[in-house]
Amino acid sequence: MRHIVYISSIIFVFHFISCSSKSDVSAIGTYTDFPQEQELKAKTILLDTALFRYPFRLHIGNDKAVVLDLHGTDYFFHALSYPDFHYLSSFGKRGDAPQDMLSAENIRWNGAFWWTLDANKSELTRFELALSGDSLLRQEAVNLDKDILRALDFVMCEDSTFIIPDYSGDNRFCRVDRNGKLMYKFGAIPSVNEDALQNARPALAQAWRSFIDYNPQNGVFAAVTQLGEVLEIYNLKDSTHVVCIGPHGEPEFQVSEGYGIPTGIMGFSDVQVTDNAIYAVFHGRSFQEIARNAQKGTKLDGGQYIYVFSLNGEPLKKYVLDHYVCGISVDEQRGVIYVTDVNRDEPILEYSIKDV
Repeated sequence: MRHIVYISSIIFVFHFISCSSKSDVSAIGTYTDFPQEQELKAKTILLDTALFRYPFRLHIGNDKAVVLDLHGTDYFFHALSYPDFHYLSSFGKRGDAPQDMLSAENIRWNGAFWWTLDANKSELTRFELALSGDSLLRQEAVNLDKDILRALDFVMCEDSTFIIPDYSGDNRFCRVDRNGKLMYKFGAIPSVNEDALQNARPALAQAWRSFIDYNPQNGVFAAVTQLGEVLEIYNLKDSTHVVCIGPHGEPEFQVSEGYGIPTGIMGFSDVQVTDNAIYAVFHGRSFQEIARNAQKGTKLDGGQYIYVFSLNGEPLKKYVLDHYVCGISVDEQRGVIYVTDVNRDEPILEYSIKDV
């Protein structure tokens, strides 16, 4: 899936309308553009290691940065010092042994530990820094409830529970306790595709696969769709739920043998909720265009836009990047956005957003 983004600039419009058909939705909004647009030029972070094969995610916790390498040969995760990005160690060994990982979907820092998700083993694993501070040690594994269908992302809440997307199609998300047991499900897929809602919920849920993030400081939980252009915002403190739909609309797909086959565009690939805003990487290229360019030998993974929304879902700014990126990590205090570019040998880039 390789893609370049083109979106025409049109007059900014944003409005909320009440939604009576879905009881859990506080408001639905549409946007057509952003009131501000800014081009950013990257600074390459020079690394002292060449480990990465497909650095998909980058997360920062205190003085450590961890890169998730989806195609890592021996390990899925690599720890670096922050903010100087010196290599420290690798963890999350790839293999079939009991303590190895079969796959890696994401990694989260909860203020004390790093947690990882292995979808193939349906397992969350907690890692803790060694006393030396330069390596991470496996402390425990949590097996997820069998009623949870293939977990592909997760966040941890301040009450030590987890939120995991629900791919049954019956609800939007699962709330899971500290031991991996399903507590309850919440949310509904905010689709207007009544036929799919009635007859193809699992395929609909696949098409609505979303990347998620949560900020315990403000209680905001955000989800962005991998297909189409939909941002959902749940405020877990006041129980409001806002749906923001962009020009490309909701995910488009066809049902084939029970599976949802994408037919529209590649949408978002990462999201981060900071204390002040929501940042999301957007692609926006059709699958037909992706296929045509792949045939021509144009192979660039990632999106060239970072969209910024308020915590209530109002579009604030669109950053236009000079690289195609997959993952982001925003440091608002330092005024920088770090990104991963899987197309380069030096895959970590820094964008300054100070005074822009």
